[in-house]
Amino acid sequence: MGYKSDRTAEDIKREITALVRELKDPRVTEAMLTVVRVEVAHDLSFAKVYISALGGISEAQTACKALNGNAKGFIKKELGVRLTIRKTPDIRFIPDDSIEKSMELFRKLNSVKGKSEE
Repeated sequence: MGYKSDRTAEDIKREITALVRELKDPRVTEAMLTVVRVEVAHDLSFAKVYISALGGISEAQTACKALNGNAKGFIKKELGVRLTIRKTPDIRFIPDDSIEKSMELFRKLNSVKGKSEE
């Protein structure tokens, strides 16, 4: 990826994180969501937004279904207003389980640490 698409991906990530907090949809607001990463096409016409939830992959899938449905148009419109880019990319939200995996690794490390102190 080039510098411009990397910078645009970070801008999109920052703005989508803020926009998700503003949404009123209970499928999105009840889950503790995190935008893990954003991949933008070289021509900036398409963006994949990876969403992870603290409650696991099932919550992330539910939230992504809501985000890809009703909220997609609102988020795209708001991105166009907030970012100064010529063409707002089409967005696709993809569920990701990286937070769940991180928490599991953290629990395992803590259990190993507890056993070594005994």
